[in-house]
Amino acid sequence: MNVYDQAHGLAQAIRESEEFKQYDQLKKVVDQNEELSKMINDFQAKQMELQAKQLMGEEAAPDMTQQIQNLYQIIMKDPLAAQYMQAQMRFSLMMNDVYKILGDVMGIGNFQ
Repeated sequence: MNVYDQAHGLAQAIRESEEFKQYDQLKKVVDQNEELSKMINDFQAKQMELQAKQLMGEEAAPDMTQQIQNLYQIIMKDPLAAQYMQAQMRFSLMMNDVYKILGDVMGIGNFQ
């Protein structure tokens, strides 16, 4: 069994998964809408900034948390954005499961 062949097989299986296909299709549509794409990217950047602060043990400013919640509510009112965010979440969950499986094999535990 060649590990590299298996890795390519895994990549192909991911590309053929419904989670990836839906995410990829919606991402292409969202990317064509510059305003919506910018709004989603801004939300995700703020969300990652908040998560990074939390991981470093910093307390997030209440106004930052509120701003992220407000942006999320605005984004979810747009049907395309809501579909995209849900598809992205499903794809992320699938990939997290794959990372966990790989981490378990390597004895890393929570591999991310």
